[in-house]
Amino acid sequence: MDGILIINKQKGCTSHDIVYQVKKMCNQKVGHTGTLDPMATGVLPLLIGKGTLCSKYLINHDKIYKVELQLGKKTDTADSEGKVIEEVNVNPEILKEENVKNILESFLGKQEQIPPIYSAIKVKGKKLYEYARKGQKIDIPPRKIQIYNIKLIKINKKEKQISFEVSCSKGTYIRSLCEDIAKRIKYHSDI
Repeated sequence: MDGILIINKQKGCTSHDIVYQVKKMCNQKVGHTGTLDPMATGVLPLLIGKGTLCSKYLINHDKIYKVELQLGKKTDTADSEGKVIEEVNVNPEILKEENVKNILESFLGKQEQIPPIYSAIKVKGKKLYEYARKGQKIDIPPRKIQIYNIKLIKINKKEKQISFEVSCSKGTYIRSLCEDIAKRIKYHSDI
């Protein structure tokens, strides 16, 4: 079998898990066009057999994500699965629609982003999550990314959540973007 297989990745499994399962079923070379976090759901294109030759044409494309940002809690992994390392009160005044829209739009354009420590990026020959799991500190070099469009979908003041859609360049870490947005919102009660 040669070609492209579109997978609707479910929450809780890694892109690597899916590649491994398909490779086992097809008994052929299998790759993907970009890793989705274990907590992310959505389209994961898999390249099978001679389809892997298309990788260089598909991997560099931009991405669109729908995101739900939970304010008031920070975890060590920057997602809902991590250990809570900080909790703060969220002032409802910061969740005014105009304020949130302005903050989201302030992320438009080219910028540098520091990837999360729980990621598969290699630094000094090791994946970042390997350093994180051992509690080791490492300087993470920033990456150049671009946010093309960012649009507020909904604000849930009761749950302190912001839903938005973002169109971005490859290599953008949504977990890092969420942390940066939360910092800019200044969700601490001292605003």
